[in-house]
Amino acid sequence: MLIDLNHGSGFNYGRPTDAPPPLGVRINGVIDAALTFERGGQRPRAYLGASRIGEPCSRRLIYEVFHTPPDPGKEIEGRTLRIFAAGHVFEDLAIRWLRQAGFDLRTHTPQGGQFGFETAGGRIRGHIDGVIVGGPDIGLAWPVLWEHKALKASSWSDTARKGVQASKPVYFGQMQIYMAYMGLGSALFTALNKDTCELYHEHVPFDPATAQALSDKAVDVLLAADAGDLLPRIASSSDFFLCRFCPYATRCWGDRA
Repeated sequence: MLIDLNHGSGFNYGRPTDAPPPLGVRINGVIDAALTFERGGQRPRAYLGASRIGEPCSRRLIYEVFHTPPDPGKEIEGRTLRIFAAGHVFEDLAIRWLRQAGFDLRTHTPQGGQFGFETAGGRIRGHIDGVIVGGPDIGLAWPVLWEHKALKASSWSDTARKGVQASKPVYFGQMQIYMAYMGLGSALFTALNKDTCELYHEHVPFDPATAQALSDKAVDVLLAADAGDLLPRIASSSDFFLCRFCPYATRCWGDRA
């Protein structure tokens, strides 16, 4: 007997429409649900993180400080949570490689916590990846802040070509804030290519003017949040590229989005 594969026959590319999804889809669904549940049980930050101060849109920072729910369909998915987790694994590898090469890289306090700082009554905080206090003679004066990012190939290549300040200004700002409050004169930025495991290293000097501007910006965001005010958008049109990818675009632009 021939099977009718026309539309409406009960088959979809040879598989009955009422058949369960493929095994991989089912397993990934369970994993992502567990990761999402775990994230939902975490206490929201009660402070503005130093890693976010360099975000170019101050209004987005206001939404983040308020813990505003993202637009429908813009929630962080399980796949993104897996990417975050993989980033920590790549960071652990980079730490191991640097230590094997003779770098005295400190990542935790004697009590086991991360090195960090807080200011503005604890409402601005940051936790650093590490500090290199000694190592091979490579032309750097120790100690230096160490910041690590694991990037996909295209993002890594752009960073290696342009430098972190031009390619990843949020990361650049993050390091400037860290250096300012940790009393460090420069940083070593390490980017790992997740596809090839190539490493890009860049020496980033401390820029006091940039750090001061970012610190002032953080205070402005907190003052606006306290007053219940929304700071200006970064753009005059919702089709601006940063707005198109913003998880609060619909809320921010309303009917004009």
